[in-house]
Formats: sequence, C-alpha cells, structure tokens
Amino acid sequence: MKKTFDCVEMKRKAQERIYEEIRDLTPEKEIEYFHKAAEDFWKEIRSLRGDKQPEPARERI
Repeated sequence: MKKTFDCVEMKRKAQERIYEEIRDLTPEKEIEYFHKAAEDFWKEIRSLRGDKQPEPARERI
C-alpha cells in the first residue's frame, strides 16, 4: 500500500516556513509572532465549534 500522507514531511515543511518567517525577528517580535499564531489558532477552533467559548487563559511572557 502506497503512503498518501507523510506526517514527518508536513511537520518539516511547517517548521521551515515558520523559520523563514521569524529568522530576522527580534526576540520580542518572535514572541509576538507566536502569541498571534496562538490567538489565530483559538479563533479558528471556536469558529469550527460554532461557539464563543473564551480561549484558555495563558500567561504573557
């Protein structure tokens, strides 16, 4: 049976994309990048669930 999806390849490509996006950022801008990514993730999850549950509490660094 031929494999149609390679999880490791997908992970590596995602890591490469993120690296390219953050490689020239300052540490402060890098933190902002990941905070925004987390916020966008939770917005998408809430949208898919169709509810307005608040995102989990997190501590700002």
